[in-house]
Amino acid sequence: MGKIDGLDQLLIGKKMEPRYMEYNWRDVVLYALAVGAHREELVYTYEKCLKALPTYGTIPYWGTQNVRPYQWMPLPASMLANDLIKPTVQFLNMDHKIIMHRPIDALKGTFQYQDEIVDVYDRGEGKGAVIKTKVDVRDEAGNLVCTNYSTTFFHEAGGFGGKPMLASPVKIPEREPDYEVDDHISPVQNVLYRLTGDTNLAHIDPEVAQAGGFPTAFIQGLCSFGFSCRMAIGVLCPSEPERVTEMAAQMRNVLYPDTPVRLKLWVMEEGTAYFQFVESETGKVILERGVFKWKS
Repeated sequence: MGKIDGLDQLLIGKKMEPRYMEYNWRDVVLYALAVGAHREELVYTYEKCLKALPTYGTIPYWGTQNVRPYQWMPLPASMLANDLIKPTVQFLNMDHKIIMHRPIDALKGTFQYQDEIVDVYDRGEGKGAVIKTKVDVRDEAGNLVCTNYSTTFFHEAGGFGGKPMLASPVKIPEREPDYEVDDHISPVQNVLYRLTGDTNLAHIDPEVAQAGGFPTAFIQGLCSFGFSCRMAIGVLCPSEPERVTEMAAQMRNVLYPDTPVRLKLWVMEEGTAYFQFVESETGKVILERGVFKWKS
């Protein structure tokens, strides 16, 4: 469609209707397995001592599992903006940030949430537009559990006269990481993660992925995000996911199933680390300018 004058004024403040997502301990365990939990990590897989990974709080952002009312991919940037822009090229999730306000009840609960467009950035004519969305997630009592922020890039609709997007202030140190953790993306990791609710066909159907310019179906960006969270907890606050307060990262490259990965961590100060999530054999960066914060 091309640029839309005043795109920011048309979108900022737009909200989806409130939604509800019911879950129980099986959903929490499935999520942990979907982001690579190992059999010895019983804190994430055994209901006797179960704790939820903080990034389970990202599920309302993309997920559709057990959602009322049901909507496929319920995200303002992909629905409200998509309806207005009518892009010919698929949008891309650029980054994600989650702020934890309280631990997630791992046994059962109901997430209440509502999606809102909070900003729109202009990268210039022919360079696209970026939509920033926010999702507050509350429990059934109305207590704020976590807040998600994400930006989505649309190749089209740039040049509408809006403000530019600010660069990330995070700069990965040039020194060697303080910690490096290795893991492996299984051949069916994308299939497992899809069961948590992200039903984008590019993550399961090779033909859909190829139509988008990718050789085959690829891993969900928030799957890599969850992998990084679990791995970071393992070295910075082992078995205590309730200590995590914030996590953010830019999604830089596509990751494919059956790939060895590495998390690189630089401790910047007490309670704050920067990270990169990379392919361990090639060094290709999957998540960049990552920030992981935890309380002592």
